Amino acid sequence: MRRILVPLLLVILFSMNVQAETYKISGRATFADDTPVTLQYIDVQCEQGIIDCYKYRGTQAITDAYGSFTVLIEATEEDSDVEIQLRLRGETFTHTIDVEKHQNSTDDRVYQDLQLQQNPPPSGVMMGLTCALLVFILAFISVLTKTRRRLSTRQGRLEFMGHRQAKQLQCSLCKEMVLQHQLIKHLIVDHDMEATDAGRLTGKIMRRTWSEEE
Repeated sequence: MRRILVPLLLVILFSMNVQAETYKISGRATFADDTPVTLQYIDVQCEQGIIDCYKYRGTQAITDAYGSFTVLIEATEEDSDVEIQLRLRGETFTHTIDVEKHQNSTDDRVYQDLQLQQNPPPSGVMMGLTCALLVFILAFISVLTKTRRRLSTRQGRLEFMGHRQAKQLQCSLCKEMVLQHQLIKHLIVDHDMEATDAGRLTGKIMRRTWSEEE
């Protein structure tokens, strides 16, 4: 009895392996604008209640740089007409298994293209260029606003043409603010100082401003 049972089990297992074959679903995945969906996973899902589909659930394939993909499942003739769902980026596409069509195909596969209703997301390069352009526009507007504000005053217009107001120094004797190039004259005329003394005092005052600037 044992000698008969073992070969019988082997025959049954062998027949099951012969019936099951690799079922290939190939195609190209694109966005609504026909650009390829690159490097995205396609998952096999099932509608609720279709029990025959559950054994395929979770099978995955990934698209290549051109959007091409191939989903591989193990199917038998009994699985013909079973509907599975191919999910890509949240959208689902129904595929009906057709083992006979698969067997009669010249390249051992069936074809189904997937075209999404959504458009491709913006690329990182384009987002970077957009941000850079936005920063440039904001900086340009800021500079333009400041320039307009300066040109609205007489002093600003003179500075814009290259005329800069002379630096003012504080006289250490009377605490009056005097233009730098007129300080020596101020000390000689208003404080009756000798020219050498006025020059020496002006030098001290100027050195004090240099140390403050440093």
